Amino acid sequence: MRTAVVLFTRDLRLHDQPALAAGCANAEHVVPLFVLDPALLGRSANRDRFLHQALADLRDGLKRRGADLVVRRGDTVAETIAVARAVGADGIALSHDVTRFAARRQDRLRAEAERHRMSLRLFPGVTVLPPGAVRPGGGGGHYRVFSPYFRAWEAATWRDEVATPHTISLPPGAEKLGIALPEPPAGESPDAAAGGETEARRRLTTWLRHIDAYDDQHDAMADDDTSRLSAYLRFGCLSPLAVANAARKHGGPGAAAFVRQLCWRDFYYQVTAGFQDIARQPIRPAGDGNWRYDDAHALEAWQTGHTGVPIVDAGMRQLMAEGWMHNRARLITAALLTKHLRLDWRAGQDWFFRWLIDGDVPNNSGNWQWVAGTGNDTRPHRRFNPIRQAQRYDPEGDYVRRYVPELAKIQGADVHLPWRLDGFPKLGYPPPLESHGDEAVWLR
Repeated sequence: MRTAVVLFTRDLRLHDQPALAAGCANAEHVVPLFVLDPALLGRSANRDRFLHQALADLRDGLKRRGADLVVRRGDTVAETIAVARAVGADGIALSHDVTRFAARRQDRLRAEAERHRMSLRLFPGVTVLPPGAVRPGGGGGHYRVFSPYFRAWEAATWRDEVATPHTISLPPGAEKLGIALPEPPAGESPDAAAGGETEARRRLTTWLRHIDAYDDQHDAMADDDTSRLSAYLRFGCLSPLAVANAARKHGGPGAAAFVRQLCWRDFYYQVTAGFQDIARQPIRPAGDGNWRYDDAHALEAWQTGHTGVPIVDAGMRQLMAEGWMHNRARLITAALLTKHLRLDWRAGQDWFFRWLIDGDVPNNSGNWQWVAGTGNDTRPHRRFNPIRQAQRYDPEGDYVRRYVPELAKIQGADVHLPWRLDGFPKLGYPPPLESHGDEAVWLR
């Protein structure tokens, strides 16, 4: 093959990038391409900023290897075919993805490539194990329960990591086909993490030094002993396979627990591959219903972190400040919305999707459905009591005080029940929402 176009989508890295490695191995010239597609931009200011930062870092890495990132704006399929025709490409390579949008994009791209007598190859790289690599009973369908999937996933043979190409050769004139990469937009969260493979690999190296504590401490909300790698995995600034391999190599209970969390990510990707309506339709229809749509005040209070339940408000304010939220806080806040306030999980899912840098369809929607009782949970009626969760996972109240300044002067665990304090009216903090103002509701 003389020339190949490698279309980057959610794999913005050079290390263990199978589509790029195959292009470099099989073609004389390679055109790394990214298309700023209006259909995907504008859904989250935080993700748009992170994306632009990741693209700038990717371009720097490509330039160090003698190439460049060709950036176009428009419909991904049309722009990819236009570039491929302009350079006389024989084929197009990209990483396989599972969402409805991605699947349609892949189908359209295949049809257009065939029409112009080009090949299209899809490669792994978005997950540790490709969706569909293991199936229940060896037959069709997908796993609907995590535990048997995890056993099959652990026992499966993983592909080998591929090395970063030493040099990449652009065809003549390819650099003139793109536009200048715009400066990163402002975003909405002032304390959001910066994007890019360089930052991602630095964070991974740092995280591995602390991974031993993960099994015991990952739910400790104030200590924040989590990897914070989710955004880098979502945009493919890190290879999930490389992260899993690095953790396995480290070994120990902390690493094993962390690898299990990477399996949860893969689990929801294979669920989404088999159920592409996951963002709008319940996986378990019997659990969907009896939602309240008559309390806009409660929804707004939840969104802005003013429910009067400190652990919930801390989580929602962390979300807006950082574009990220501790996983335990995600469970608690989602449970309050769906199981206590009885508001539709889709409203919460959409709010998270606006703010979360790591927000993607498989994990955001899959986890929301799990909490709401409409998804892949063998105990769909489980409830998370927010006060007991707070007392267990933020026993001294440090997480709450960090994000809810109105309560910063309350010492110890009293911060979780501020309405019991004599000076509560002077704090400038709301009581629990009127519809659930009875303390017994929160404590049962």
